[in-house]
Amino acid sequence: MADLKSILTDPARRQQVVKDAERLLDDEVAAKSGLSGLAIKGAFKVVKGMKPGMIPDVVDGLLDDFATRLDPIYQAHVAKGGSIVDNFTARKGDVADALLGITDDRANRTRHTTLRSAYQQLRPQGKKNVEEAVAGIARLIDKHARTA
Repeated sequence: MADLKSILTDPARRQQVVKDAERLLDDEVAAKSGLSGLAIKGAFKVVKGMKPGMIPDVVDGLLDDFATRLDPIYQAHVAKGGSIVDNFTARKGDVADALLGITDDRANRTRHTTLRSAYQQLRPQGKKNVEEAVAGIARLIDKHARTA
């Protein structure tokens, strides 16, 4: 059984994983509503406007760490069987903590003050927002794991 990092970062599939993750991120941001949704959309627009292609570059740069951090949850799913969406959703807090731990570390180290500021503004709702995206993350993983 392959680990999640070897599945998602395989050179034959990596760029498609990045494209799928970017699409998932775009869809999740577009689905936000209310005042917090407006803030998220505004911050996302700022980040995208900073440098064309920045989002896929960031996703690509985080992919190895994301896959490594999510691998224990993925391996538990494989051992348990059943629906990856159900299994990941049942552990949505763990998924969110794993992913946000990486971005927290990176945001604290970045020299890009605009990016850090946008992240810090959104971070208080970060766990809730990532938890809302867990089903999409699970579907993305499942899509690529099936072709591995």
